[in-house]
Amino acid sequence: MPSRLMIVDDSPVMRAFVKRTVALAGFETSEILEASNGREALDRLRASTASPAVDLILTDINMPVMDGEQLIGELKSDPGLRSIPVVVVSTDSTENRVGALLRLGASDYVRKPFPPERLSEVLGGLLGRAGAGREEF
Repeated sequence: MPSRLMIVDDSPVMRAFVKRTVALAGFETSEILEASNGREALDRLRASTASPAVDLILTDINMPVMDGEQLIGELKSDPGLRSIPVVVVSTDSTENRVGALLRLGASDYVRKPFPPERLSEVLGGLLGRAGAGREEF
């Protein structure tokens, strides 16, 4: 069954890279929504008529307006959005920061730059299935 994903990153280049990596990993998506910061992501999720709004969110940490940590806090305090798995995709990978984000409710953490296999592994675990078997990245 195709998944609906959301990529939240202030860099259009990074959003395109993550989107391409998801496709290369062989995950079937019905839609990939994009947002340039946490506030934009929340607005789009709350306006969605789908339930859940998306199956998984991939978010950066350091963004203007609302950062990834604030986004996770808002998501986890919203009864309609709290069940959506959130994967942090960031260069900020200090042990304290990663631990704090996981305690806040992030489902996993992927350090930039990352090999496509790492993203495939995380998505497969959270979406309950492996990619479509593509092994060439």
